[in-house]
Amino acid sequence: MVMNGENPVNANRSDSSSGSGSGFSSGSGSSFSSGSSFSSGSGSGEGQAPVGLRERKKRLTYQAVSDAAITMFLERGFDKVSVAEVAAAADISKPTLFRYFPAKEDLVLHRFADHEDEAARVVTGRSPGETPLDALRHHFLDGLDRRDPVTGLCDVPHVLAFLRLLYGTPSLVARLHAYQGRSEAALARALGGGPADRLAAGQIIAVLRILALENWRRIDAGESADRVYAGAVQAAEEAFVQLRTGLEPLPQRRG
Repeated sequence: MVMNGENPVNANRSDSSSGSGSGFSSGSGSSFSSGSSFSSGSGSGEGQAPVGLRERKKRLTYQAVSDAAITMFLERGFDKVSVAEVAAAADISKPTLFRYFPAKEDLVLHRFADHEDEAARVVTGRSPGETPLDALRHHFLDGLDRRDPVTGLCDVPHVLAFLRLLYGTPSLVARLHAYQGRSEAALARALGGGPADRLAAGQIIAVLRILALENWRRIDAGESADRVYAGAVQAAEEAFVQLRTGLEPLPQRRG
């Protein structure tokens, strides 16, 4: 398990932010409306390989269809909008829609696509000598400071509307667990891929999920992000202390 300062061999991706393109991306200045996604303020893809025309068109189609769907879901409710209606609104056929989105729930969770391997990218892109836990802690605290929607600490009205849709729809919550499972698997690979790494990844992803959910619950109850911030930072610090204590290697047996 790579929990010390040594970078794994596959640490060839230096960016620890979510990618440009579509998704529930982090960054200050995040905005969410019926025609836009949560996007990083540096989402121009600077420093990344150029994207071909075909790939750009594909991403735009994903985004347009997802935006159309979420607009309808927010207005009428997830269960009251059919896939056929979404396809018609996006001006594509139903079979074409399913080629892009295997399930209706993916129309919503597409906004999390850029974050599926975020924890893994933070670990593989960390600074020399920085431990995986320290890198993840710094990343989460930075997200709180920027009011990143992924941390739950965001009181932008459209963000809250989206999260209420997500957490208020059982089928979406169930589908979200599959995304989180893939996040866990990616992080385990970044940590080394062994049984201990999978155990560590499961605990880390669970902590990040619980922290974000608690922040969102407080804001959904009426508190502002600024009011919640100090408590969110304290909870995160305590959570990472608990992770670090629980993930310390067991003492080697003698004899």
